[in-house]
Amino acid sequence: MMAGRKRKVQDLAVATATHTESGLPLRRNQTEPNCGASPAKLKSQQPLLCESVQSLEPERSHYFNNNEPQRRLGQDFFNQPCISLAKAFLGKVLVRRRADGSELRGRIVETEAYLGGEDKASHSAGGKRTERNTAMFMKPGTIYVYPIYGIYLCMNVSSEGEGAAVLLRSLEPLQGQPAMRELRAARRKEGAWQLKDKDLCNGPSKLCQALNIPRCFDRRDLASDTEVWLEDDQNTSPPKPQDIVSAPRVGIESHGEWAKKPWRFYLRGHPCVSVVNKEAERRSLSGKETV
Repeated sequence: MMAGRKRKVQDLAVATATHTESGLPLRRNQTEPNCGASPAKLKSQQPLLCESVQSLEPERSHYFNNNEPQRRLGQDFFNQPCISLAKAFLGKVLVRRRADGSELRGRIVETEAYLGGEDKASHSAGGKRTERNTAMFMKPGTIYVYPIYGIYLCMNVSSEGEGAAVLLRSLEPLQGQPAMRELRAARRKEGAWQLKDKDLCNGPSKLCQALNIPRCFDRRDLASDTEVWLEDDQNTSPPKPQDIVSAPRVGIESHGEWAKKPWRFYLRGHPCVSVVNKEAERRSLSGKETV
């Protein structure tokens, strides 16, 4: 009996190792990072969640296995100056692949550029590196996720330039709206009105909630990650220069002249933009804007 039991244990170990090496996920006790958890609970779970995600062999998305040409944007796309990248993001599609294989998609309609160095509004102003902002100094395409007000998250992507990164401010939901609505509802008061599609991702922290972007995505590579990536949009044409509005960034009023820099970019007339600036729109139409 003991010999037979020992053989079963050995067979199970071999099967488990083989399954892991094949790149397939281990379904037992599989969990997905929960952005709807309380801050204390989320903080306590993060080390375990990040360790479990990174310890497995990368799981290749079914997105790569169909016959369509690859639309995923690679390293070359991210390797451009910060302001150029902030504009180039507009119209691209952010994809979040969940643990169950479903995918959430949203078209980027608003961004902000933070140039680092002399940009006093940037987390990396003066070239200062910290444990928090390390991702801003990593290669272009590195994800920088940071908390605001102790409970919300914002997603940025590094660009060319020492300590430069682009904040993703708003998305137009394209796929998975019911799941996005559930993820947003987990952070709202019970009995709150049902969100319209245009309100699901119209702000940086709303975006992270709706797509379940957790803190442990910080320092991941958007060009190669299997759970979040960027695509070209095959259904619409890239925005033309006249479609893009350049306006002052939001929420940095205390930074003096740097608060006036027109380094927030959004698609003119789009209902999912978080903050519309009529004055900036008039200037851009008259050709008087300066970036």
